[in-house]
This record gives sequence, structure tokens and C-alpha cells, in this order.
Amino acid sequence: MKEIIAIVGWVTGIQGALGAAGRLFGDGPWGLLHKWWDVPTPLYVALFAVGAVLAVYGELGKKRA
Repeated sequence: MKEIIAIVGWVTGIQGALGAAGRLFGDGPWGLLHKWWDVPTPLYVALFAVGAVLAVYGELGKKRA
């Protein structure tokens, strides 16, 4: 179960980082999420933070087991 949480965290964090970076440094969001929804920049940052927390939780759980 921790492996799945880690994978979801990594994917969520990467999508959040790509969206925020594209909005801040490019002409539009990068990644896959913007193709389905119009997500504001603060939500991309929140997605990155949630993804990072999930990835760290999953990776630490795998290390303990």
C-alpha cells in the first residue's frame, strides 16, 4: 500500500510542479492536468505540496518495512 501512495504522491507532485512552473516561467501550464481542467496557480502549488507529503510518507513507509 505504501508503494501506491508513493507513486500517487510522485505523480501529483510532478503535475503540480509542472503546472506552477509553466504558469510562472512559461506562457501556460505544463503537464497533463491543464488539458482537462483550468487550474489556478495556487492550486498547482498546493498539488505540489500534497504530492511531496504523500511521496515522503510512502518512501519512509517503504524504508521501514
